[in-house]
Amino acid sequence: MVQVRNLHLTLPGSAGPVNVLNGLDFTVEAGEAVGLVGPSGSGKTSLLMLLAGLEGATAGSVIVDGHELGGLDEDALARFRRGRIGIVFQAFHLIPSMTAEENVAVPLELAGEPDARARAAESLRAVGLGHRLRHLPGELSGGEQQRVALARAFAPNPSLLLADEPTGNLDHATGLVVMDLLFDLGARLGTTLILVTHDPALAARCGRELHMLDGRINEGGIA
Repeated sequence: MVQVRNLHLTLPGSAGPVNVLNGLDFTVEAGEAVGLVGPSGSGKTSLLMLLAGLEGATAGSVIVDGHELGGLDEDALARFRRGRIGIVFQAFHLIPSMTAEENVAVPLELAGEPDARARAAESLRAVGLGHRLRHLPGELSGGEQQRVALARAFAPNPSLLLADEPTGNLDHATGLVVMDLLFDLGARLGTTLILVTHDPALAARCGRELHMLDGRINEGGIA
């Protein structure tokens, strides 16, 4: 599902160029759940941005579901994300003026799905929010908002789900509920998962862990 080869990312900084990623090499098989762990500043979120095609690599290659992302222009990347990649962030990123159902329907409508609203409602029911379809984000708790974000990410049935600290804004108990849903939906749909987390217990729930430090990766432990 994911092939990363000699991946580098260098960004401008106030004191000169900053090497964020330094020659990463790894693969993720279809259906795998991989925990991406490491200290703040180690490059985890930057790697997710490259895997989503939201940032371009300085050197190296990212191949997702058979597509070399570096060879796609912005329009092609947007189409690719709509059909194959779901993203869940720490912040919920819901549109405040839209209901839960409308928020979940947006990526489906952009993809031209004729039954977007029906599929959005079905996806919300799958995360236990069938009774909240018409509620605005401001009328929902933090845990409910993150469940809406999960429903939105899973609704298009993506091949790959990227989750960046999805429980970071939630209390422990609510976070466990959200993660149970994430793993359950991923397993049920056969979705490949890459999860960025600081929580060792969540990382341990994945089948494999990638440890990052200073923009490098070591599957066997912290580099």
